[in-house]
Amino acid sequence: MKALKKSTRASRARSRSAAATTGIPPQLWPTSTTSVRSRRSTSSTRKSTAATRRAIEEAARDLFVESGFEKTTVDEIARRARVAPATVYAVTGGKQGLLKTLIESRTSAPDVAEDYARIESQPDADTLLRFVVRATRERFERSAPLMRVIVTTAPHHENAAEALALANASLRGGLELAARRLADLGALRPGIDVEEATGRLWYHVCNASYFTLVDDNGWPLDKAEQWLYESLRAALLTR
Repeated sequence: MKALKKSTRASRARSRSAAATTGIPPQLWPTSTTSVRSRRSTSSTRKSTAATRRAIEEAARDLFVESGFEKTTVDEIARRARVAPATVYAVTGGKQGLLKTLIESRTSAPDVAEDYARIESQPDADTLLRFVVRATRERFERSAPLMRVIVTTAPHHENAAEALALANASLRGGLELAARRLADLGALRPGIDVEEATGRLWYHVCNASYFTLVDDNGWPLDKAEQWLYESLRAALLTR
């Protein structure tokens, strides 16, 4: 017992000496090698999981566009992503959850928040409308193939309907932000409030509008973009 007490006192003395020399109290000293290795292992696992999720999402998106939702199987997604079918279920919930997962990944991407910030910072109505039309055009270019799948699948599958509702809510939220900015700038025509302006923006730049102009009318996107801007100016602005 006396030897143990001596050892404890010696250890405390060494700690006080080291703290005096370094100026760093013992509780702030670097953690053990085991702890560092544990944190590195956790970080590596998270990166690996994220990479696996991306591979599965990319494989599913490509296959849904190529073959359609109904004909795509989990086994095909797994082969394309180079993972086991069980991994597809574990990471994304399987085929049924993937459409919603793809939309969630898109609507939570960093550029969405950047677009919202840019909407709020536009200095005048014309610049704002040009930005809204350009941003929705670029969104349509990126997502049109997958959105075609979701729109045609939504009436038959609940998860596809949820994915479509999520995509629509994200777009409408951005358009409402634009409508509020137009109101703050005093640019809306008399009788048009934020709710009305949001509805008119939606009518012009939702996916259905782009599908009509580009797919049904056969317009190039440049023509569609210019027409939408001019039409929105006439529908919303005081001048």
